Amino acid sequence: MVIPAAIREKVGLRAGAEIEVIADDFSVRLVPTGRAPRLVRKGKRLIARPTAPVKDRPAVDVGALIEGERNRWPW
Repeated sequence: MVIPAAIREKVGLRAGAEIEVIADDFSVRLVPTGRAPRLVRKGKRLIARPTAPVKDRPAVDVGALIEGERNRWPW
């Protein structure tokens, strides 16, 4: 299977990246596997801190992802 370059760039997949394939009744999802974040307590809250090196983390624009998801549904 070949994942289109635009999608790989959007989610930060690199050559050799491991992914998990999840299939349900309505979809097939490809989920990158990686190092689990470490939970750190800040006051009364738990915050997830990444454990992957900075160079291995994808550059993701969270705001653009949310906006894209909002615009995906025809209301």
